[in-house]
Amino acid sequence: MTEKTDTSAGLSKEERDAVKQRAKELREQEKAGKNRAAGEKAVLDAIAQLEPEDKVLAEGFYRVVADVAPDLVPKTYYGMPGFANAEGKMVLFIQPAKKFNTRYATIGFEDRANLDDGDLWPVAFAVRNWTQAVEQAFTELVRRAIG
Repeated sequence: MTEKTDTSAGLSKEERDAVKQRAKELREQEKAGKNRAAGEKAVLDAIAQLEPEDKVLAEGFYRVVADVAPDLVPKTYYGMPGFANAEGKMVLFIQPAKKFNTRYATIGFEDRANLDDGDLWPVAFAVRNWTQAVEQAFTELVRRAIG
């Protein structure tokens, strides 16, 4: 018999845990200010706690963004590794598959990312394996997002 996820409050257990994590992050970020070292530590700690499959993806994500967009500041977002702009607003993040029991991880871009392309464009991308092709495509997306 599988364990039933409680959705009586409208949110799954995983979603409620993420909201609690976000509240904790906001308290910690308020104390740290816009301290890059504190953000890096939080993101690297979040990556270290991931399941092996998600960890490989998050490490590739982190490596590319740190290299291509060094002005973005590492910051966790609902417990997920991400990067923010100089104002502290999230630009992009990776949602590990295991965190919400989904079949693939997702790299998401917030509205601060400059991915606009006419009237319709993607802002989230499913990723199952970190390959050279994925890294190249993601590198181009990050370049566009900060351009």
